Amino acid sequence: MQPSVAALRAVQPKGPLSFQSLPAPLRPLVRAYLLGYASAVAPRLLTLILQFISKRRKSARKYLSADKDERSFKDSAFRILRTGLDPRRFPTFCAALVGGSTLLQEPLLKIISRVATQLGAASQLRLARWLATFISGWLSLQLLQSKRTHPSLTEAGLASVQQGLAEAVPNGYGGRTLDLTLFAVTRAADVLVGELWSQHRGRRKATEKWTVIEQIISRMTDPAVFAASSGLIMWAWFYSPDSLPRSYNKWITSAASVDLRLIEALRRCRNGELIYGKETGQAPLLTAMCEDYGLPTEWGDPVTEIPFPCGLVHMGCGPSCEYHAISRFLRSWKWSMLTYLPLALALQLRNPKRIDLMKAITGSTRSSTFLATFITLFYYGVCLGRTRLGPRILGKDIPSRQWIDGGLCVGTGCYLCGWSVFIENAGRRKDMALFVAPRALATLVPRRYPLEKQWREKLIFAASTAVVFTCALENPKRVRGVMGGLLSMVMRK
Repeated sequence: MQPSVAALRAVQPKGPLSFQSLPAPLRPLVRAYLLGYASAVAPRLLTLILQFISKRRKSARKYLSADKDERSFKDSAFRILRTGLDPRRFPTFCAALVGGSTLLQEPLLKIISRVATQLGAASQLRLARWLATFISGWLSLQLLQSKRTHPSLTEAGLASVQQGLAEAVPNGYGGRTLDLTLFAVTRAADVLVGELWSQHRGRRKATEKWTVIEQIISRMTDPAVFAASSGLIMWAWFYSPDSLPRSYNKWITSAASVDLRLIEALRRCRNGELIYGKETGQAPLLTAMCEDYGLPTEWGDPVTEIPFPCGLVHMGCGPSCEYHAISRFLRSWKWSMLTYLPLALALQLRNPKRIDLMKAITGSTRSSTFLATFITLFYYGVCLGRTRLGPRILGKDIPSRQWIDGGLCVGTGCYLCGWSVFIENAGRRKDMALFVAPRALATLVPRRYPLEKQWREKLIFAASTAVVFTCALENPKRVRGVMGGLLSMVMRK
């Protein structure tokens, strides 16, 4: 049944993004470009403004002239605004992807209706939408990949989706847009699996065979995806940090607030450089750490101290693993509140007439509790593996201790930390699972590959976006999370 005119008007974008004065086919293209430009420029401008304010305060305290800082600020701001207009950047990519998928539908539908006469009207329209997005997806990614970058290797995470900054790789290699492709793949998988499960649930409920186990699976899928993805990410952060985007790796390190010498010691346990009971020249690493935290220096000698005590892992918080966990939680919660609360208050300012301070505080508190629990479970998982449970199950001999510190203790922390997602509500769990899944997937694939294989990435990206866009037009609720609402708003004519 076709929706009524009133219903269509009710779901059309209102306000500055409605663009009622433009021809209907061009509205999605313009919306996509403007939103892409805003997402590419706004975060960088905000960072620049905060840095400028910080410099002005320092200059005021030291009674220094701020003229040079102002000139530098204006030049940098202009450069950011100008860079966003580059035709091979993210805003143009968004416009090409969305605009192509809408503008190509009608001509493709005419061709399909003549060629594939055996298909029904609904199937012809679905195929036209899929092909239109596939073609525009292929060409728009080609546009983004055509921009050459500095040959030095840098990292970019999912921020590349928002800022239009792809990962720079050496000449002769592809992979600049890998994070974008993995994002599309994850979304397409979520759409397909969700649709298949929805059909299965409908059939089971119709025959009254829907079981408690199936209901539990429905509720546990998002938390399980988040926990598994978080575990992969934390494992990569610990043992192969180069597989993570540099900015993401830096943020995790900041949140973890850990002495990097401890991480290095456990890495050396895993790769065989640090061997308990054997002199391999590794003592200076941990003995220097003992000196800095006022601990006995003999704790850092892997020849005589097997294993090095958990008191060293606690970094000066005492020998109790439980006390260290509580201390970690409190410190992490405070750090998180200083991050989340200002952001929540800033979001409230979008509508000054409806500011809800209690909502901002409550949301920040819950998110801070989640992140603090995440960090605490990771650290306490390490202690469980190497002190509380691991030796009692596997033994206290040297090979068992080597195996525990060679990865088992870190693996325990990686497994536990993600289940803190249950602190968040069901809606947030869904968004968080979809947020971390592409990052986890990125740890399992090479960050760069030969240019002659770049067609494979374009094929995967085009097919994935075609699935997501087609579903967004036919069944918007199936594209879950913020992305679903954003696509529905952008694609409306």
